[in-house]
Amino acid sequence: SDSSPSDSDDKEGITVVGFAGSTADAFTLLERLEGKLDEYPGQLTRSCVELAKGWRTDKYLRRLEASLLVADENVSLEITGNGDVLEPHDGVLAVGSGGFYAVAAARALTYNVPDMSAEEVARKAMDIASDMCVYTNKEYIVEVIDMKKKEEDDTEKDE
Repeated sequence: SDSSPSDSDDKEGITVVGFAGSTADAFTLLERLEGKLDEYPGQLTRSCVELAKGWRTDKYLRRLEASLLVADENVSLEITGNGDVLEPHDGVLAVGSGGFYAVAAARALTYNVPDMSAEEVARKAMDIASDMCVYTNKEYIVEVIDMKKKEEDDTEKDE
């Protein structure tokens, strides 16, 4: 898998994309996603849903073999060729041949080692996945963006 920020000049509004599968197919989908983000600025979820709809229904796109992970400061999503846009319940996502190993390791670390940062969890989970999966190696890129904290319920603020 690989990742690249879609806008590296400023940290505001940055979207990070990781993928697995055919690189050419992933970049074709990334171009389409950038178009959707231009069409729906600041609406990553809607942009991903629109991409997934096109991916599933377009005769050319349907043949593309890739999976995408997409994240901004508000949400992290997986987009599949089946037309699914998935948001994990715990914020943990992985893609590729070692993805299941990485997710399992990251979840175990998240629940059992509370002082680890998200970046430390990701790096350790990738190391564990690369030790378990022959198709996963220790050559990866980590992109870090700060997530916005979800605001507390309005009733809690009033108290």
